[in-house]
This record gives sequence, structure tokens and C-alpha cells, in this order.
Amino acid sequence: MGSSEVILVGVDGSTESMAAVTWAAERAKRMNARLHVLCTYALASYSAAALDGGYAVLDDEALKRGAQQVIDDAISKAKECGVSDVSGSTEPGDPAGVLVEMSAEVDLIVVGSRGGGGFADRLLGTVSSALPSHAKCPVVVVPKHIEGKKFTPIERVVVGVDGSDQASSALRASIDEAILWNAKLTAVSAVPIAVGGSMMTWAPSESDHSTVLRDVRKGMGIAIDSALDGRRFDVARHALDGSPASLLIEFSTAVDLVVVGTRGRGGLAGVFLGSTSQSVLSHSTCPVMVVPSDHLGQVEQVKAPDWGRR
Repeated sequence: MGSSEVILVGVDGSTESMAAVTWAAERAKRMNARLHVLCTYALASYSAAALDGGYAVLDDEALKRGAQQVIDDAISKAKECGVSDVSGSTEPGDPAGVLVEMSAEVDLIVVGSRGGGGFADRLLGTVSSALPSHAKCPVVVVPKHIEGKKFTPIERVVVGVDGSDQASSALRASIDEAILWNAKLTAVSAVPIAVGGSMMTWAPSESDHSTVLRDVRKGMGIAIDSALDGRRFDVARHALDGSPASLLIEFSTAVDLVVVGTRGRGGLAGVFLGSTSQSVLSHSTCPVMVVPSDHLGQVEQVKAPDWGRR
């Protein structure tokens, strides 16, 4: 019996978007889900790498034909990966806007992240950052694979947990993904510590630090038990000193999927994605699943570490 789940992949003709098709295809096979690929055909919404050498004057029909070719290539890639239930379509308009609108009608959206700079990034880089801010369903952003183990099959998943509703949504999604892939799941909570002469005002004193860690671990246990909802599944738990984003980015070098929560609202809060999520999306070396929530949080900034994927 086939699954009713629909996975939507945003494609633009780039190597990164084809990697997103491959990732989505592997997941679709796990659930026997339907896969749909979408390419918009506004100027520079597809095959932007081909425009790096200069601008070209293209009419609407030429753009639409080019977008259809991107769809045909993506469908062929998905079928090569073993997905039989795959379809595609082209739509006029801004890529991020179209995908956000369609996020209310699908179960998961997968996109690639350019991350290489240059003209193509200036045109398309907003998709993988703006889309998770506003999408109504989970979004997986697949980064460029540089080195190390391939992104699939997923064998190790890590999720950030901080006791908020955003983290609870992400925790439930991470458990579902780990069960789907038969992967090991690790939940990570971060406790801020003093660094030199600077310390966050709510960070614990040294004498209270062990108490805070104990309380965090207890809270993690309660959150995990609630997310499991009676299911029997082992979740490793770590309460560690440091920034949530930095810890998750470091974990990304050794796992296959990072799961984080976000507010799922528009406006300025949506642009910033809320605290950890934006930093993890920018610097993770493995795919990141962003799970929306209706609740607001606080923004933080994290310096990009110099790590490579192991």
C-alpha cells in the first residue's frame, strides 16, 4: 500500500538542487511516498550557474522551456534512484514565494543550498534561508557535499532540545525520522558558560553549574518521554556546555541529519528564523530539517566554526 505523503523538491538546474532530488528520492522510497519536483521560471530562477558569464535576454517561452528541461532532468534523476511515483511542474514567480505557498499542501519540502558565493548565490541563496522561515511544513536543506560520508542512507540524527515548543516539535519530527531510517538519535541541550570576561546574564555561576546540568537532563527526559508518546525507541541524551548552534554545527560533521525548530511565522522574526536555526542552516555540513512552530523565540548570532565533515 502506498503512502499518502507528498514530498516537494524545489529545483533550479544546479548541482545542489539535483542533490536535493537524490536525497528526497531516497526518503520517498523509504515511505513509498509521492515525489513532486517544481521549477519556477521567472528570470534567474533556474540554471543560474549558466548565467554567471553574463546576462542573456530571454522571453517567457524560452524561460518556460528551460524550466521544463530542468523538470525532465530531475524526474529522470528520481527514477534512476528507484522512485516510480514522481511528477513535475513549472510555475511562474519567485522560487521561495511559490514554495512557501505550496508548503500548505505537502508534507515535506526539500531544497539544495548553494553556499559557494557568486552570482548564482545572490539570486538563489534566499530560497534555502527564506523558505524555512515561512513554510507551513518541515523543510530539509541539503548542503553541497564536499567530503566524507554521503548524506544517505541516514544512520545518525541529532536534534536540539531546549524545553520550548519549537524544540518539542523538532523532537517529535526527529524521532519519526530516526524510526523511518532505522537510525540512531541523539538529543542535545546546551547550557551557556562564561567565556573570558563576557557571560550571558542568565548563565549559571560555577557553583550552580552542576545543578543546572542536572535540571536540564531531567527536563530532557520529560520532553523525550512526551515526544515518544509510548513508543519504544532509544534516544541518547547529552546536556553540554556551549552555544546550541555551535554544538549542533559541530555534531553535523559526524551525523547525517540535524533537526531544529523554528517559529514558522513571517515578518522580521521569520526572516531571522529564531536563534539557533539560522546559524545551523548557514554552517551545517549535513542536511538540516527545520520544523515549524507557531511560537516566538529569541535571536542569537554564532560565529561560523572551521569544521569539515568527517
